[in-house]
This record gives sequence, C-alpha cells and structure tokens, in this order.
Amino acid sequence: MFEPWSTSHLVVLGVFVLGVVVLLAVGPVLRGSHVEQPLAVAMALGNIGFGLIGVVTEFGDGDVKGNLPLQLCDFAWIPVAWALLTRHRFALALAYFWGLTLALQALVQPTLDEAFPDPNFFAFWGKHVLLVWGAVYATLTLRQGPSWRGYRQAVLATFAWLATAMTINTALDTNYGYFNAKPKGTVLDYLGPWPWYVLAEMAIVLLVWALITWPWVRRPSG
Repeated sequence: MFEPWSTSHLVVLGVFVLGVVVLLAVGPVLRGSHVEQPLAVAMALGNIGFGLIGVVTEFGDGDVKGNLPLQLCDFAWIPVAWALLTRHRFALALAYFWGLTLALQALVQPTLDEAFPDPNFFAFWGKHVLLVWGAVYATLTLRQGPSWRGYRQAVLATFAWLATAMTINTALDTNYGYFNAKPKGTVLDYLGPWPWYVLAEMAIVLLVWALITWPWVRRPSG
C-alpha cells in the first residue's frame, strides 16, 4: 500500500523537482534552437504514451461504474501533448492551468493505492510527472503564457468537465472529480463539508488562475 511522504514518494518528488529546475534553467538556451522542437515532440510522445498506459492499467478491467477516465489527470495529458506539438493557444492555456495547478496537487497529495514496485505505481507517477513537465516546458520554458482569453477558455472547459463529472456521479453513484466526497488526507479536508468544499475549491481555483495569469498580461506603466 502506497504511503504519502514515504521514501518512494520523496524520491519521485526529488526527480520531479530536479526536472523542473533543469527545464527552467535551460529555457534561454533552448528557445529558438534546433533542439526546441525535437524535445517538445519527445515530451509530447511521453505524455501520450503514459496517458494511454494509464487508461489501460486503470480502466482496462471493464468496470464502467468506477473506472471511466473522468478524473482530470486521466485526460489532461491530451492538451499538454497538443500544446507541445502545435503551440495552439487554447491547448497552451489548458496545459498551463491544469498542468501547473490541478495536476501539481496530485503529485503532492496523490490518491494512489499501489506502492513501489507495482507497475501501477510507475504508470501513475510517469503520467503525472510527465504531464507537469510537459506543461512547464510548453509554457514556462518556451515563454508562452496565457492571456485573459485563455483564462476564460480554461475556466469554461473546466466547468464543462465539472458538469459532466457531476452528472455521471449522479447517474452512476460515482465520485469523479471528488465532487461527491473528499478523498482522505488532502487539502480538501480544510474546506468544510459537502457541498461547501466544492464551492470553496472552485473559488480558490478561479482566484489562483487569475493570479498566475496576471504576470503574463500586465503592461509596464508609463
């Protein structure tokens, strides 16, 4: 059984942080170089590979009720790979907001049962680490941040996912997005009971996303 903040968890976080530091440090060298696009393609393929592995390992048993790929990180690799391959503004916005906030939280407070060296352990961490690395590279390393339009688009896409997940939760008595019940041992424990923690989470996300959009769109005064 996986234990948060165990040795294996700390090793994964250490590798993750090291990768982020490297991606940010080499940004000025990579931008505009002959390595920029091949590395983006490699990271996109990594996201696609681990994303599909996640679908097979987590949802391949045919349990429609509990194992649909409807947690955000089950499909967030799609806009990340799209952004890396095309630099599409909508994909970049989703990669930025989903990858650097919601997926990042999953690294710190994972909802994972299998421990090292179970194959699902590697599938989970490979998917989440590459997802955030891809988002960092596509946006921060290559200096392609969001606009307020991208903010609005990401908010609408996220609310569309929320509405879909909550509808399926109601129909199938599931808990996709953790909108019906809180997972144990996460920051949601501090946001009150249902439905208040869902509303508080939405408000916090909107505020944080606005704050991390502002540096990209502000203009020097005078």
